[in-house]
Amino acid sequence: MPSPEKTSAPHDRRPVVCPTRRDEVAAAGSELIGGPVGRRARLGTSDLTPVRVIALVTIGMFALGMVQKLPCYNWAWFRGAASQYTHACYSDIPHLFVGRGFSDGLIPYFDRFPGDMQYLEYPVLTGLFMQVAAWLTPSGGDLQYREQMYWMANAGMLLVCAAVIAVCVARTHRRRPWDALLVALAPAFALNAMINWDLLAIALTAAAVLMWSRGRALAFGVLLGLATAAKLYPFLLLGPLLVLCWRAGKWRPFAVALLGSAGAWLAVNLPVMVLAPEGWKKFYVFSQERNIDFGSFWLVLTQRADLDLEIETVNTTASVLMLLACAGIAALTLTAPRRPRFAQLAFLVVAAFILTNKVYSPQYVLWLIPLAALARPRWRSFLVWQACEVAYFLGIWMYLVYVTTDSKQGLPPDGYHFAIVLHLAGTLYLCALVIRDILRPELDAVRQDGSDDPSGGVLDGAPDVFVVGGAARAWHEDEETARVDGDRPGAVSRETA
Repeated sequence: MPSPEKTSAPHDRRPVVCPTRRDEVAAAGSELIGGPVGRRARLGTSDLTPVRVIALVTIGMFALGMVQKLPCYNWAWFRGAASQYTHACYSDIPHLFVGRGFSDGLIPYFDRFPGDMQYLEYPVLTGLFMQVAAWLTPSGGDLQYREQMYWMANAGMLLVCAAVIAVCVARTHRRRPWDALLVALAPAFALNAMINWDLLAIALTAAAVLMWSRGRALAFGVLLGLATAAKLYPFLLLGPLLVLCWRAGKWRPFAVALLGSAGAWLAVNLPVMVLAPEGWKKFYVFSQERNIDFGSFWLVLTQRADLDLEIETVNTTASVLMLLACAGIAALTLTAPRRPRFAQLAFLVVAAFILTNKVYSPQYVLWLIPLAALARPRWRSFLVWQACEVAYFLGIWMYLVYVTTDSKQGLPPDGYHFAIVLHLAGTLYLCALVIRDILRPELDAVRQDGSDDPSGGVLDGAPDVFVVGGAARAWHEDEETARVDGDRPGAVSRETA
């Protein structure tokens, strides 16, 4: 069997795309390890295939993220709130070990907690993940030692999730495995990976996207349903898929994916829904009742304008904004001159959800990183976005130092508002570039080698059956002409059509 370095798939003998030959920033960065790949380089002769290299880099970066948390692991989690913010090493994991009853052997969703939060406020599959880590935590020793061991157990499990994410991204675009280095080397990924349990849902989502790229609609649906049982956002990917399948006339694969997703979600949730209904619905009730929180434009708006908005008003307005964004994405899909790639629309819809939400926690950037690597594998724009996110990562902890210390050290509200605006602007900047690539497909890095939609599965190279607008119709006519002339469907550019 040929090495993944040499060919991209058994049915596609075109060589793997080397980013150092196509991306100026990647080429400049490669000088640290010997420079760009030469024209006479012998590819496919090493056991270090791209996927293996990316997995190793991911593990190394994850380890650096663990080192960054060492001040908190050693003492700051246990000696007042401000210390963990000063060292920017906060994590929900050790605190919820005690706060959600895992240290006392309580069972999520079934056992009631003392205090305001009576049940676990996470989806069922994430609750199971947390419980498995609690079972792996030694029962002996003092409470601080057990919190440390609980964090270590979670770190080990999350490391597996991180490796799965990187490998799935590397394999999704057969000819572009090196794009997954964007995930492996993303500084915001290493810094935020162990704040919460988001990597579980992200790993399942990345695996689902990989399955769709291979044309396995049922496996995609099952994995996406499991991901939605771990975090709410993955179900949003069904929206772009619906519009893409509408444009391509691929209704059967979409129906299979939808049924698989609903079935998997129900299989996980139904037992808890029936046996512990109060605990099961806590996540959904909490999501509705939660006040405006850190990182969102809502926080800047209310604090700068001194507004006191009712939470029902915020929920309704955020929902309307999200629906408008989805309508815009649907219109873009049907009117674009060439059918957008699945990864592009997946990134846009998840970004829209985060941007309009009343909460934009620092770890939410993890949802976007794998999708960004697939949607726009350009190092310059990716690093600009990451710089904004790192600035926000530091900003939120310094702001919390300010609000938790009597001396008011740290970042004052005006500075924190600037950090929020910066990281919102970074996300909007990347969204704008993805939209530009959709409207001008000749600028899309993935399509510049003649590919159509490597993550699209049954959509890859499929002809359009329903389009709206003159630009889309013109492209459709050009595509039909190219198909009659014998060219590969969907793989022509505007210049050659």
